[in-house]
Amino acid sequence: MSVSKIDAKNLWDPKRSLVEKLPHEIVLGRGSPKIMATPHWHAQIEINFVSQGEVSYEMCDVEWTIPCGCIALFWGGLPHRLTDCTVDSQMEAIHLPLVHFFRLRLPDQITEVLMQGSALITSNALAEDIHVFKRWCSYLRSDDDRKKFIAAEELLLRLERIPLDSFNLIEMGQRMGSQTEENGSMGFEKLGQMLEFITRNFREDIDPATIAEYINLHPKYAMSVFKKSTGMTLNNYVKLLRLSYAQSLLLGEGDNILDIAMESGFGSLSHFNKCFRSHVGMSPSDFKKQSSLRRVQQ
Repeated sequence: MSVSKIDAKNLWDPKRSLVEKLPHEIVLGRGSPKIMATPHWHAQIEINFVSQGEVSYEMCDVEWTIPCGCIALFWGGLPHRLTDCTVDSQMEAIHLPLVHFFRLRLPDQITEVLMQGSALITSNALAEDIHVFKRWCSYLRSDDDRKKFIAAEELLLRLERIPLDSFNLIEMGQRMGSQTEENGSMGFEKLGQMLEFITRNFREDIDPATIAEYINLHPKYAMSVFKKSTGMTLNNYVKLLRLSYAQSLLLGEGDNILDIAMESGFGSLSHFNKCFRSHVGMSPSDFKKQSSLRRVQQ
């Protein structure tokens, strides 16, 4: 890859990132990709379309490249970062709430490995994609709810077509969840209700019993539906959203660690430290110091 010399204007500014704080909304990004000195993670499914140049990512120490004209689909729950790009790179990035992912009619084995931490990348560029992605993103950025709905539906159909052509499946060493199962229409409806409730209330004091009560299910049945559908427990999903939100605060300036822990919904500093270290491999304090140091060095 012929890479330009990176200057400050091509660096990702974590303080301007919205995706970590808005797990229930579609978040868009476009233009020249920004090099990320610090990994981040989020609860959404990420779809990247590279309309020009090439873009490289790193996740769980595995590096992979999205060629020009190709689409990449992965779940953002594992720490990942954009590491490199060609001087002319242009990319549309679409972050979809997790509920949309479970509407996708992908082969079961692909759904499973994506939720466990893999990236699905198209092998061949299709001339039509540059035009349809431009239209979809335009619709998604509009104030017209009908346009937003149509764009999301058409995007999901395009993603469902990926396995019909040649593709690459990049598997990571780390796993986020276990095997997923089909739960039927009622199970999907309940799953959607749980995801919506969690994404709007994860910073509050909620647990499986609270979530189950909201959708009128027995807690054990609610936990079973969620685990079979997503491959992860309800508690782990709530924890992921809290960690994503905490990350956005740690990447900013100000706020002490205790305040961040409480604002993110962890309830105690010790619990926050334990969860953060397990997911990221370092303490929140070290993560904040490392992020600040990298910004100074850049």
